[in-house]
Amino acid sequence: MTEFNVYGIALVPVIVGLSELLKKSGVPKKFTPVTSVLLGLVFGITYLAPGDIKQGILFGLVLGLSAVGLFSSTKNTVFEGIKRK
Repeated sequence: MTEFNVYGIALVPVIVGLSELLKKSGVPKKFTPVTSVLLGLVFGITYLAPGDIKQGILFGLVLGLSAVGLFSSTKNTVFEGIKRK
């Protein structure tokens, strides 16, 4: 089994950034989680595990869902800090 190395984890903020770019280019906000997971799947299948589709899907889901969680937690932390002031 191929290891999920540091290069895979570094893709999470890249996916967040690409999702934000898509949102700025006109994709509705409600589709941001879906686009993050789809981007994760693309990176997982094509970059992390190009020879094994099952493993690529697993890695892609981990990447995409991690990106959604990173975005959500950052957004909640920032807005909670603003509300308290």
